Amino acid sequence: MIQSVDRALRIITYVSQKKDGMGVTELASLLDLNKSSIFKLLSTLAAHDFIEQDQETKKYKLGYKYLELSSMLLESLDLRTQAKPYLKELESATNEVIHLVVYDQGEVVYIEKLEGTETLRTHSRVGKRASMHCTSVGKVILAHLPGDEAAEIIAKKGLEKHTEKTITDPTIFVKELQKIRKQGYGVEMEENEEGITCIAVPIFDHKGDITAAVSISGPSTRMTEKRLEELMPLIKKTGKTISKRLGYQPNRTS
Repeated sequence: MIQSVDRALRIITYVSQKKDGMGVTELASLLDLNKSSIFKLLSTLAAHDFIEQDQETKKYKLGYKYLELSSMLLESLDLRTQAKPYLKELESATNEVIHLVVYDQGEVVYIEKLEGTETLRTHSRVGKRASMHCTSVGKVILAHLPGDEAAEIIAKKGLEKHTEKTITDPTIFVKELQKIRKQGYGVEMEENEEGITCIAVPIFDHKGDITAAVSISGPSTRMTEKRLEELMPLIKKTGKTISKRLGYQPNRTS
């Protein structure tokens, strides 16, 4: 370990934890160094915009370079790559079919599918598009889109009947979306394919926007109410973990 680099990184960590910044004396005490050494480290960090000094309080705060690099990292994250390990964990824990989808032009697109170990015949495949109103993943995404955008999609695409259980009444469908948004997950019981039941949760990006959804699918004979209750905490955890990997901070205030 290079001591000077270690000290510089510790300074960045300490300063990041204080909204109003930290002074030289306080940092010197934390790192057990004299003020002269701390000042040299701060000057070096400031020269590269990692640290900046408040001209009124004379305290040091994080510089904009940190924000710039964070943005670059977040923009470079690939959803499929970041999600894959956690989708595999979910597959192993449930033995069911796992889907990862994104929203595009009023439809959902499957970008990942893990088959599980249980037998399930479903029309889904990577690259295939599906309607939003009759799939658990689609309903979850619709529920977390801005209201006017969701309404526009519903008006444009309609609520086409895919099975006898597809929700085709706009009033009932809006209430369904409100319920999904409130409870944090959505369920689709044979609304898209007969004999198939799915449960899905949203995935959010670093801006707090809905960016994708993950689901567990299985035959309705196996996906009973009790089974869905067992799967719900597992898939919720997966959704939150992937969102966190993408930089989502649920308690962040703008």
